[in-house]
Amino acid sequence: MSGPVDPTGGAARSVAEDAPVFVISVAAELAGMHAQTLRQYDRLGLVSPGRTPGGGRRYSPRDVALLREVQRLSQEDGVNLAGIKRIIELESQVEALQARVHELLAELEHSEHRRMAAEAAVPVGYRADLVPQRRPGNALVVWRPRSGR
Repeated sequence: MSGPVDPTGGAARSVAEDAPVFVISVAAELAGMHAQTLRQYDRLGLVSPGRTPGGGRRYSPRDVALLREVQRLSQEDGVNLAGIKRIIELESQVEALQARVHELLAELEHSEHRRMAAEAAVPVGYRADLVPQRRPGNALVVWRPRSGR
């Protein structure tokens, strides 16, 4: 599933991709399916729309794009519904892992900037005597130069 898709074909005003705004009949029409098919996909856990307080289904533009992808996988690629469910689960895991990798890279970059700033604060003549210490929590490491310098 690639990039965001505008299920309305650009006819509607800008709506958040995950905003549950479409009733089942509109979502079915946008996806080119029967409403009963959407109910079945919901029961199978393929596409789970948001719910109103009264229990009515509300589909987001992302849900409609997913419905179209389910239809494409089923009709064009011949994947059965169990296979489609597994594909959706795996793609969701990949997205979550990619987001976590980005978080960790940003954290690493921030940590590297802090290390470089701390290193720059130490006079050049003393840097050879410094040994990095890994301490849990907020421990303070005091450094004293060797005598004779």
